[in-house]
Amino acid sequence: MLGTYALSAGYYEAFYKKAQQVRTLISKDYSDAFNEVDIIAGPTSPTVAFRIGEKTADPLAMYLNDIYTVPANLAGIPGVSIPCGFAGGLPIGLQFLGRHFDEPTLLRVAHVYQSVTDWHKRTPDIRVENAT
Repeated sequence: MLGTYALSAGYYEAFYKKAQQVRTLISKDYSDAFNEVDIIAGPTSPTVAFRIGEKTADPLAMYLNDIYTVPANLAGIPGVSIPCGFAGGLPIGLQFLGRHFDEPTLLRVAHVYQSVTDWHKRTPDIRVENAT
């Protein structure tokens, strides 16, 4: 219903068209960056993983934890997240982003990283007493 309302006469220009313009700018920024580099590496999220049940009462915090993965979706570029360590017993994710339609390079980089590290073989301590 909200989507239909936003696309209705009078709101198309204010919402949908502006969102598409921003999406185009984001895509262009990534394209420009990929003229200089093959892969962009960065964190998957601004914090370590939540303990089980920790943020269920705070949906905004859960939503904001996706802030680093959303731009790739808006730009339509491929990305992969792999384990790269632990902090306080909780996993940390490393995100690789690649050019449009260049998944082979992206996956090769992720594979090489996992070949020289063992983070993907380790598991966090998820015992119930740690979930509080």
